[in-house]
Amino acid sequence: MLIDSHAHYDDERFDIDRDEVMKKIISHGVAAVVNPSTNLASMRKVLEMSESYDFLYAALGIHPHEAVEFSNSSLDAIREMSRSGKVVAIGEVGLDYHYDFSPRETQRECFAAHIGLAGELKLPLIIHDRDAHKDVIDIIKSENANFTGGVFHCFPGSIEMAREVLDAGFYISLGGTVTFKNARKPVEVAKYIPIDRLLVETDSPYMTPVPHRGKRNDSGYLPLIVQKIAEIRNMEVEQVAQVTTENTCRLFNLHLSC
Repeated sequence: MLIDSHAHYDDERFDIDRDEVMKKIISHGVAAVVNPSTNLASMRKVLEMSESYDFLYAALGIHPHEAVEFSNSSLDAIREMSRSGKVVAIGEVGLDYHYDFSPRETQRECFAAHIGLAGELKLPLIIHDRDAHKDVIDIIKSENANFTGGVFHCFPGSIEMAREVLDAGFYISLGGTVTFKNARKPVEVAKYIPIDRLLVETDSPYMTPVPHRGKRNDSGYLPLIVQKIAEIRNMEVEQVAQVTTENTCRLFNLHLSC
């Protein structure tokens, strides 16, 4: 049994065949998927989808690309929607200084407010961190996010960065990048992370693993990622699958047979 800790099935690239993809996921042994939102519109969509598919769970938050949408009313909307039992996290939130689609100060304000909300709602965080690691860690410390916990998704950093994340009490999730040719940092991190702090994800429809790179990603490819991590760590595939599933259940409080 596998759990995809991060996928975006509300993405328009699934509009033409979403139901067929959902059926395929189950056939590949994926027992659950966490689907984070990116903006106000997607919050409503991921929540509706989670109520339509038993194995799909929602995370609610405003992505740093969309931080210009942030307001107190958006936090109120998350509070209201989080009453659903299918909401398991606050996310995808964080900082992205690579694209800077939203002003950096706005991103920082948005991120800090979501950390406060996660603490209020007692939900873990799903964190996006791209070219902004120092500020992400500084805000986590200043806002006491260690009491909330969560996961750095699709972790792009070095062992040194991973150590800071682990010291802050967070999990690290790895995806398709670990299968890419010349993917030095993800492979090093896959070896370094304590197995009880590791999650796996697809980030569908992005980051499709080898040998399907370039195609639309979905959770059916998750076994390829688990297989690669097992190879890197010199572990049995079944052991990696079991432990990462248990970790995901623990973090998101999923009541499955983990």
